[in-house]
Amino acid sequence: MGQFAQLLLVAAVFLSFALLGTASLSGCVGLLAMQGYCLSLLPIFIHRGGLEPRAFLLAAGMAALKGWLVPRVLTHAIREVKIRREVEPLVGYVPSLIIGVVIVGLSVVLAARLPVSGEARSGLLVPVSLATMMMGLFMTVSRLKALTQVIGYLVFENGIYLFGLLVSRDMPWLLEMGVLLDVFVAVFIMGIVIHHISREFDSIHTDRLTQLKE
Repeated sequence: MGQFAQLLLVAAVFLSFALLGTASLSGCVGLLAMQGYCLSLLPIFIHRGGLEPRAFLLAAGMAALKGWLVPRVLTHAIREVKIRREVEPLVGYVPSLIIGVVIVGLSVVLAARLPVSGEARSGLLVPVSLATMMMGLFMTVSRLKALTQVIGYLVFENGIYLFGLLVSRDMPWLLEMGVLLDVFVAVFIMGIVIHHISREFDSIHTDRLTQLKE
């Protein structure tokens, strides 16, 4: 794995940290877009061997979807619901960052125990993918706004994508593009749902939604 790929992985995990400590919804969307652009470059630089055309196609698709289209959908949703900050998270921002550090340490330990190839074991791909998945999942369950839960889900999916790069040479490019399309459809549906929830109930606070009665 090249040095530039390692730098991209470090940037991706630091962006996950920044997401755990950010209250601004627009700031979270911006960080998610930056992480999407970092991930979009990885298919090109992840392997030391020769580059394949499908690596550039996947990189372009990732940049367009994760770096531009998904953040644009989320920004539109933020404007529609007229909520700018997550002010009452289930877990505070400083404790979230501490938990993020624990997650990274746990990911390093788990990565050393996984039966992966020597090249993958010596790099940061496995621990960063595990850390990104766990931090995204933690963000999903520790935030109360539906939009920040959606962002947490997308960070979790970014981790799954990183882990999938371990076998990227064995996966048909059509399957990889299909995964990207699935993510876009999921975010599109989430945006519609959040919009209708806000219009009907004047809130996307999930704690309040659980209190609804017939």
